Amino acid sequence: MSTNITWHGGEIGPNERRSVVGHGGAIVWLTGLSGSGKSTIARALESLLVHESKALPYVLDGDNVRHGLNGDLGFGERDRSENIRRVGEVAKLMADANLIVITALISPFRADRERVRTIAGTHPFLEVHVATSLEECERRDPKGLYVKARAGQIRDFTGIDSPYEAPEAPELRVGEGSVEVSARAIVEALKTRGVLSR
Repeated sequence: MSTNITWHGGEIGPNERRSVVGHGGAIVWLTGLSGSGKSTIARALESLLVHESKALPYVLDGDNVRHGLNGDLGFGERDRSENIRRVGEVAKLMADANLIVITALISPFRADRERVRTIAGTHPFLEVHVATSLEECERRDPKGLYVKARAGQIRDFTGIDSPYEAPEAPELRVGEGSVEVSARAIVEALKTRGVLSR
């Protein structure tokens, strides 16, 4: 924990920002196994928000943040937790700016996801479980990771030799229907919570 620091608040509040961007800030946290469809749903949601709701979303994809912000982290349990914490802190700052932040990360542990919910503070936080079965994720295997994990080439792979703790009471569970159905369900949830106007 840093010491001898002071938080400097701005002079522009959330209501003033809302008058400019037209909506509130929020965090949509997509969690699920590798290959479940998190990134695909995140991009579909982003497109819907821009083109139909005229909103300002931004996707923080698990792979993308590891190219820069979290490039120094591995995939052990401790580094995974730090990865989630950092993304949560960035998402909170972006939500402060009234962006709708969409994260697409496996985030396998409940405690880490609850920590991010706490970080979000007063911002609406929607935990969205992309509930695709392990069997279906292995069948898809878009990056060939399950094959490598089964062959012992990747260790600590979620769903194979590392656990995935599914959300017990997420705000939303998607993945049964089409990508568009899932994305539209999330848009509706954002409207219900007052982030977007109806």
